[in-house]
Amino acid sequence: MADNETVVRNFIAAWSRLDADELVQFFTEDGTYHNMMAKPVSGRDNLRKFIAGFLEGWTATEWDIINIVSGGNVVMAERLDRTRVGGTRVDLPCVGVFEMEDGKIKAWRDYFDLATYTKAVVRGG
Repeated sequence: MADNETVVRNFIAAWSRLDADELVQFFTEDGTYHNMMAKPVSGRDNLRKFIAGFLEGWTATEWDIINIVSGGNVVMAERLDRTRVGGTRVDLPCVGVFEMEDGKIKAWRDYFDLATYTKAVVRGG
């Protein structure tokens, strides 16, 4: 079994494939994603629908890890998410906090400034 930090690194890299089915496999069956701008979403079926919903408009994404730290069952990753929404480029600084259980993501909380994303999409990059 890979260590928690490696699992999170692999999860971050997997986003570039824009595959909701692949991404939910990183979570425990009852795992939770809490995009801090919205209500938490729990359970793989709900996560698949939620993730697929915002991937729908994306044409590409690369997430760069700036800093990553881990201790015990917690991994924190500071990222720059570089995404194309249609033809619009959006660079979004984020911090993700991951609580791990048995090599899977039990809880993921993502912190970012929603206005950064919204302004980039509205003005076209």
